[in-house]
Amino acid sequence: MRGGALLEEFRPSHGTVRFGIFELDADAGELRKQGTRMKLQEQPLQMLQVLLQRPGEVVTREELQQKIWPSDTFVDFDHGINNAIKRLREALGDAAETPHYIETLPRRGYRFIGKIECEALRMRSLAVLPLENLSHDPQQEYFAEGLTEALITTLAKIGELRVISRTSAMLYKGVRKPLREIAKELEVDAIVEGTVLRVGHRVRITAQLIDAAKETHLWAESYERHLRDVLHLQAEVAEAIASQVHVKLTPQERAHLAQTHPVHPEAYEAYLKGRYHWLRRSSEELPKAVQYFERAIELDPTSRLRQSQAIGAASPRNGSRPCRGSLFIRMGYRMVRLRFLYCGKRI
Repeated sequence: MRGGALLEEFRPSHGTVRFGIFELDADAGELRKQGTRMKLQEQPLQMLQVLLQRPGEVVTREELQQKIWPSDTFVDFDHGINNAIKRLREALGDAAETPHYIETLPRRGYRFIGKIECEALRMRSLAVLPLENLSHDPQQEYFAEGLTEALITTLAKIGELRVISRTSAMLYKGVRKPLREIAKELEVDAIVEGTVLRVGHRVRITAQLIDAAKETHLWAESYERHLRDVLHLQAEVAEAIASQVHVKLTPQERAHLAQTHPVHPEAYEAYLKGRYHWLRRSSEELPKAVQYFERAIELDPTSRLRQSQAIGAASPRNGSRPCRGSLFIRMGYRMVRLRFLYCGKRI
């Protein structure tokens, strides 16, 4: 996302968010059930808004306290939170024991577990903004950038959808601008933004889809997988986005998204590091890229036939323009092997 705290940025601050038979109108500050406005006090309504800001994620009681009650408020916060959650559940017809919307995590906080829906839309263009690295560790930037590029590549394979290139999208890394303005500059109908968190070999991506013209929060979901299943994760996110913008997938496109395979975690990580250094295009970074690409192939020398076909497609005898210098040629061949293996894309 575009910098700042997750609680502030990942939010349905405008428009209508729908879940089940309910809809929250963030502009009007109203909760409706099947179109009928419900009576709900301010604090339970604010609590629902906070929980919808981070669907699928735990919101701690401390965060709720800081968000809903000002620092100069003198109140029994535990009683206030418990009472607000009780009233909210009553309005939603929910129960702590068998929750459909709000899950309690004892001594930690609450989580919105309902499915967020949107109206039928027909969008033909979108931009994936750089995923925010939630670890805030600069050493993990390669991972966030790599998954951003991978998601763009996967979505770009959908014929009916025009997806802004990685080069253009990365210009907005860390940029704080209204989404409507970014969409206008890129000439797209929708924006995808989100976060990525990697802990060991576990990866979690939280993504949201936004109607750029209205700045309306349309859909959001969190996905968590082992790193070896990261290609399946990318395909799952891409297919969900295509479904939400009502793009019709061809049988070939659907089959391609389904044709994912496990990866060697360390090899895939080395590949992402290689891409990260390669894209810097400096004399200091290029040798590092070669080392990481070679390391990735050493760790995962599988699919040799596909790799050799990819190399043949990129070789000078097939009409491709070779990179200048042996270092560039070595790196080009190694990268095309890995990129064809992990992305199904020739360069």
